[in-house]
Amino acid sequence: MNVRTLCLSILYEGEATGYEIRRRCVEGECSYFIEASFGSIYPALAKLEEEGLVTSRTEQQEGKPSKKVYAITNEGRHAFAKELAEPLGEDVLRSPFLLFARYAHLMPADLVEQRSSEYLQRTLDCRHGMETASAEREMSETDVWVVGFGRAIMEASEKYLRAHMHELIGLAKTEQTKDAAE
Repeated sequence: MNVRTLCLSILYEGEATGYEIRRRCVEGECSYFIEASFGSIYPALAKLEEEGLVTSRTEQQEGKPSKKVYAITNEGRHAFAKELAEPLGEDVLRSPFLLFARYAHLMPADLVEQRSSEYLQRTLDCRHGMETASAEREMSETDVWVVGFGRAIMEASEKYLRAHMHELIGLAKTEQTKDAAE
């Protein structure tokens, strides 16, 4: 999955501006698929338009700059289906928390406890966000399945962290030992 496919997926559902696509990639349901920045979305949209897979029109707004609205073409719908049929790449898990946990033995216990608690809260917030988003809009059966899968991952993370946080904190430096954080 790449930014190009992500843009096509969003436009498959309906017209959108580059800003709206970015928002769905950061705040919306697409934030769970891949990371996409404005610096990658706009070049992808330009290339898609050049290839005839999307079209755009400029809409004037009163008191605001005009906006460019993108729509998928029939060729774009076919290209999206073709890209979905390609073999999937490996899932990518990038976690600053796991890097921190890997080196918890260098940190003071109170900091490890604080960061672990913060991560647990973010996990709970993410799961709550999924539940709220699914309650706020009508979802297809596949949307329900995807949200359920995401919820299961969040629940497993929460369960593991609650059961093993004390072990990670126990691996941290004690007050008597000088540590790298000082």
